[in-house]
Amino acid sequence: MQLTKFNNINNALAVATCALLGTSSQVVAADNDEGWQFDTALLYYGETDRVTAVETVLNASKDFGDQHIFNGKIVVDALTGASASGAVAQPEVQTFTRPSGKGQYQIKASETPLDDTFHDTRVQIDAQWTQPILPETRLSSGVHVSKEYDYLSVALNASLARDFNQKNTTVSAGLSYAFDSIDPEGGRPLALSAMVVNQGQFESEQDYQNAFDATRQEGSDNKDTVDLLLGVTQVINRRMLMQFNYGLSQIDGYLSDPFKVVSVVDTQGITQQLLYENRPDSRTRHNFYWQTKYAMDSGVADLSYRFSTDDWEIDSHTIDSKLRFNLTANSYIQPHFRYYQQSAADFYTPFINQQEAIPEFASADYRVGEMTAYTVGVKYGMQLDDGNELAFRLEYYQQTPKNNGVNIPGVLQQQDLFPSVKAIIAQVSYRF
Repeated sequence: MQLTKFNNINNALAVATCALLGTSSQVVAADNDEGWQFDTALLYYGETDRVTAVETVLNASKDFGDQHIFNGKIVVDALTGASASGAVAQPEVQTFTRPSGKGQYQIKASETPLDDTFHDTRVQIDAQWTQPILPETRLSSGVHVSKEYDYLSVALNASLARDFNQKNTTVSAGLSYAFDSIDPEGGRPLALSAMVVNQGQFESEQDYQNAFDATRQEGSDNKDTVDLLLGVTQVINRRMLMQFNYGLSQIDGYLSDPFKVVSVVDTQGITQQLLYENRPDSRTRHNFYWQTKYAMDSGVADLSYRFSTDDWEIDSHTIDSKLRFNLTANSYIQPHFRYYQQSAADFYTPFINQQEAIPEFASADYRVGEMTAYTVGVKYGMQLDDGNELAFRLEYYQQTPKNNGVNIPGVLQQQDLFPSVKAIIAQVSYRF
């Protein structure tokens, strides 16, 4: 799974402003303890009949004195299951070629086409160093490396944070650069080339392989991401903190998903061929973020809103709320609710009509389509007798794709073209 490189700057600024916000328990703990502070977590994410992920996280922090703080993290993800290919369901059985070109699989009538070859292991390593460079000014810099079977990501980040107004105001600025390289098994498909399916029309296996190879590009491709983040954190009063961020992201290079296809259908909605998707090779994104934390006598209220817009015409709104209640002096419960809504990319289409010209860019990937999603759950945490903390989190997630105004022809009106994605999220974390 490809990471969002915007997180690199967010991590850097979190380190720079954590003392004011109180949002990074790892760094706060390290600042108050000469020893190492460790945070571990085991997370399970499971979609109904689709992707399953198990993630292990180890985070370590230490203050070496005078606010010279190191933070390191190791993440290992194991992903298996089936992912939507982008093809539309049909009233008859469909046959697809696997991304590697070796073998085929069939999808039953009226079922959403899912590619069950989706499996990978991702290893991620992050390191961050923060120290004062001037009075009331801190510099933070870090490195990120992530490796999957067919995907490599390397990123660098740096940020400055300066306190004003007796440390009641913090102004931050961060910059990040990421380089990603992708080399999918079977090669990268030629944009909008047709999937070759061996259904007895080839005289030999070599003839089929030659036809498949003609739809592929050799070698790897890459993309570059530059992120800029500007932030202001303000103490409103003794109970309330508020933060505002603006982010600018510029991405250039290979942005298509080599495993996604688009169905070409006739006037009756019957699939005539499958084309590999093609997305623009650049993307500019703007993010506006606001967060408020309010300390109550019985806990903490945390509310945030993010608006994102880009030149793909994807506009999104995210509202995230957490309300922590202290049950006892050593335990708490924290309900969580998150709502997300986005519009479709200008090149998103659930299918292509055969009678119309093939567009320059097209993707049927529901992740760039119109959708709403929500997460609801609860976290329970307790401090143990030795001072360590144990926490449990359980959440339900549902994503609902929507029709972005496309007319549905013929037999497709009886198919579920926009199925919901439902998932359970469970996590156990331990801090020591």
